[in-house]
Amino acid sequence: MPGFPKKVIDSLRDGKMLGIRAGAEHRFIGIWVVVVEGRVFVRSWSLKPRSWYRTFLEEPRGTIVVDGRKIEVRAIHTRSERLKKAVDKAYLIKYNTPGSVKYAKDLGRKKSRDTTTELVPV
Repeated sequence: MPGFPKKVIDSLRDGKMLGIRAGAEHRFIGIWVVVVEGRVFVRSWSLKPRSWYRTFLEEPRGTIVVDGRKIEVRAIHTRSERLKKAVDKAYLIKYNTPGSVKYAKDLGRKKSRDTTTELVPV
């Protein structure tokens, strides 16, 4: 399965926010994103009924915005404990400012860990 081009991976790794739209009906929102082993991962902090995460569970296609360019993606639920641990670490390293670290830690708790989602280009 081919992944994102290196330029996109670099932008996602270096940028703090990712514009994402789950399905076709939702609006774009900003979420945190990490890159692990050259792969793109996101987690949901909130599990509201109309959240991007729950929408992806029903319809795994969506769109992200990287450097002003829209890219269609497919969301794949991550089951690997090894990858989840690597994603935990990546969030703590990337989002390490005093105002962010509390939320980065929350994203490593079971509720959010269970939402670990890989985004792949369509």
